[in-house]
Amino acid sequence: MNGNKKEPPHSPVVSNSGPLIALATIGKFDLLKNLFGQVYIPQAVYDEVVVYGEGEPGAEETEKAEWIETLQVEDRLAVNLLREEMDAGESEAIVLAQELNAAYVLIDEAVARRKARLIGLRMTGTLGILLMAKEAGLIPAVRPVLDELRQTDFRISSRVYREILVKAGEV
Repeated sequence: MNGNKKEPPHSPVVSNSGPLIALATIGKFDLLKNLFGQVYIPQAVYDEVVVYGEGEPGAEETEKAEWIETLQVEDRLAVNLLREEMDAGESEAIVLAQELNAAYVLIDEAVARRKARLIGLRMTGTLGILLMAKEAGLIPAVRPVLDELRQTDFRISSRVYREILVKAGEV
């Protein structure tokens, strides 16, 4: 990498299902491999994306990606406590990230992000991944990818859209 680009962290990184599905939907799934090298997912995320999401974006990509490793979460009590407010994938992703002392947990959902922040995890979501990808020179611009993402069922407010473009230096 050249001197003006930041080197992204390479491990460990734990992902929830949202970024896997969103990036697969727009054909940018490999950004995860290119940014992080290895990505860990808990069993619940594998089940959500590959088993229950069979035939949907992200299912085949996740199943075939040799750089994605599925791990079992050890602290089931922590998962069960988080399940009061979140689904299994989000709960397990947060607990696994904590168990692995992850550099990042990749998560989009607001409640899960709030919980992750409360317990001191570093996180980013699909939009943060796009910013990292631009910074690393993996995509030339964020705007076209954001526009493509907005054509899917991925929700992004006009305010957040503008904030991302400002951070990307594209406004």
